[in-house]
Amino acid sequence: MKKLLQYIIFSIPVLYVVSCSKPDNYKEPAETIRGKIVDVKTGEPVLTDQGSEGTRIRLRELSWKETPTPDNFDFWCMKEGVYQNTKVFAGTYNVRIDGAFIPLVRRNSKGDTLVNESKTVEIKGVTEVDFQVQPFLKVEWAEKPVVKDGKITAKVKVTRGVSREDFRAKIEPMGGYNDNFLNVTDVQFMVSESPFVGYRTTYNDNRRKAIEYSGNAFEPLLGTPIEVTHNGVIQSGRTVFVRAAARINYATEGVRRWNYNEAIRVDVP
Repeated sequence: MKKLLQYIIFSIPVLYVVSCSKPDNYKEPAETIRGKIVDVKTGEPVLTDQGSEGTRIRLRELSWKETPTPDNFDFWCMKEGVYQNTKVFAGTYNVRIDGAFIPLVRRNSKGDTLVNESKTVEIKGVTEVDFQVQPFLKVEWAEKPVVKDGKITAKVKVTRGVSREDFRAKIEPMGGYNDNFLNVTDVQFMVSESPFVGYRTTYNDNRRKAIEYSGNAFEPLLGTPIEVTHNGVIQSGRTVFVRAAARINYATEGVRRWNYNEAIRVDVP
């Protein structure tokens, strides 16, 4: 997309000044798109990770006529289930999101579009674009974290955000359906000094506890409080943030994404 390339050039002014003596005639993009992603059934925000394992926002500009095939411009939702980008060129865009929920754009194996619930909007000034989705799972604190001898223990509850019947009705027409898609494969308990705790901030942190389940072994545990404790010991006087996540055996856009509960601050005495 020509406008995106112009923005990239503008965003590294030192290189531009060295390589070109003419002034840049294009203004920096200054329009804003923002919104929230909520559970269509409960109205609650769909919590996520901040990174490629989380909810992706994809913009495709439709108003730039010189580009025969519009480029995609991706960024990521914040952990609270809201997103914002303040550096967008004014224009008409298709807005699509992908995450740990029923895909809004569904195609069959031939590439035919079965359903398209993305949105086409005019972005100018501050533009609000909200989405209602069906999350795969709902992860909740059953009991808040407690600390003993440097160990944080909590109980979490995992339930389905979409019924088996509705999941199958929407996913099977895309082709390659398998009943094991709905199997819960793992529950994660994550600890970080960062309030943005998630897989992205803990993937190489050995305190993160992963509890894995084979086949449909988790099925009888749905809706049941599960005790989780991180690995290792946290030193006295530290402040950390903890969070739990779970995912099913189904990938959206090639990524198996987690559904999360909210992060909680824990002061270790």
